[in-house]
Amino acid sequence: MSRIGKKPVPVPSGVTVTLEGQTITVKGPKGEMQTQLVDLVSVKHENDEISVSPVDQTKPARSAWGLSRTLIANLITGVTDGFTKTLEINGVGYRAALQGQGLQLNLGYSHDVVYAIPQGIDIKVPKPTEIVVSGIDKQRVGQVAAEIRAWRPPEPYKGKGVKYADETIFRKEGKKK
Repeated sequence: MSRIGKKPVPVPSGVTVTLEGQTITVKGPKGEMQTQLVDLVSVKHENDEISVSPVDQTKPARSAWGLSRTLIANLITGVTDGFTKTLEINGVGYRAALQGQGLQLNLGYSHDVVYAIPQGIDIKVPKPTEIVVSGIDKQRVGQVAAEIRAWRPPEPYKGKGVKYADETIFRKEGKKK
């Protein structure tokens, strides 16, 4: 039994949920999102709660049960609060700045890296060594943060590079004489 799937998803006030077959559409103060759920689960919307249950007791249906519930919860969280990921830049001369519709990164290469900001994603640079990626879609926010981090992942000896704010870098000891 799925422990996550059993919990109903509460729908806060100000959020409208529409079910059309296996397509669920959520509208809230930050925007509108929709997702297509698999046919292995059934979804019910009643009493300001959304409950998900598997159609039968097969392994694929039970596997999709918790996933579907989490996808719906992420839709509701996205349109009410949104999602953010914070990146930190460590290294001498490494910095970031917003430049028009792009993010300019100085990461120790012979050239500046310009990352084009995708539609629906908001990037802020409060300090030259801090990047805040935010949006309503959890998957896209994480993907954009991962693409920025991939330009210069943190290295284990000095910790230089782009890392998530909550990430800890396993440091190695250098060569000994």
